[in-house]
Amino acid sequence: MTEPKLDIHLTDADLTAALRADVLRGLTADSKWLPPKWLYDARGSELFEEITNLPEYFPNRTERTLLERAVDEIAALAQAEVLVELGAGSAAKTRLLLSALSAGGPLKAYVPQDVSLSALRGAAAQAAAEFAGLSVHGVVSDFTDTLRTLPGGGRRLVAFLGGTLGNLVPTERAVFLSDLREVLNPGEQLLLGAGLVTDPDVLIPAYDDAAGITAEFNRNVLRVLNYRLRADFVPDRFAHVAIWDPDAEWIEMRLRATRDMRVDIRDLDMTVHFARGEDLRTEISAKFRPETLRAELATAGFTVTRAWTDPRARYALFLSERD
Repeated sequence: MTEPKLDIHLTDADLTAALRADVLRGLTADSKWLPPKWLYDARGSELFEEITNLPEYFPNRTERTLLERAVDEIAALAQAEVLVELGAGSAAKTRLLLSALSAGGPLKAYVPQDVSLSALRGAAAQAAAEFAGLSVHGVVSDFTDTLRTLPGGGRRLVAFLGGTLGNLVPTERAVFLSDLREVLNPGEQLLLGAGLVTDPDVLIPAYDDAAGITAEFNRNVLRVLNYRLRADFVPDRFAHVAIWDPDAEWIEMRLRATRDMRVDIRDLDMTVHFARGEDLRTEISAKFRPETLRAELATAGFTVTRAWTDPRARYALFLSERD
């Protein structure tokens, strides 16, 4: 087994600086918000893995079923020498791609990227152990602003799965897709997993499960602020709320104050007041219509070569090529 290589472009000090900036900006806004990336510390990542196995959470198993169905065609179309995975996490579904791309194809290297060093180290080691002879080069970074750190060395297929694109608002999506196009060469490809607009009665339980795991996951962001910035949030004083916005066509996860509260964030010398019933938005999860996502990709400089959708039209995979 070849030992995986790890490039670290995001240190703990970098994360703390970014968190400080986001808290200052988000918790002083008229409508309070935080970026969803702060949900995913080690405990948050564990909780999210539990969420993906819940009966209500259909996106994960639907995407996996689509991958199982389409993976051989994806491999044949992509002819990738390098598989880059953004937000790799545990890289569970990636093994399907690695197996198909390695089966008589030109695949030489796997480049998992993630913000978490521990998650990335585990995913890289497992891929290196399972796929003998494959070069594994992990990158610890934030995919929203460090795309240029991704290594090349061959024709690349970038996999961005899990519906994570939907965590970005439209302007952020446009910037991300445009920046990704700039770091790819003509003919290199993007495999994108995206949730589709569907019945809110199906969508909302996926983000508000009966067992309360998603609520615990959502409140975990307050524990991150307590630990990293010496805040004094009492997480149980916030209720988890999931709302479908029919105009924006996204799910919003919020934390709603159950009483008037004062929260001190000592490392920022900052006091935040919450009125009873006031919301803190912690995540959006945009859902797409196939034609609008095709248009967004086209505007950024990608042409969709093939798309796969489940029979209930709840989820889609898009394979597109950089113009």
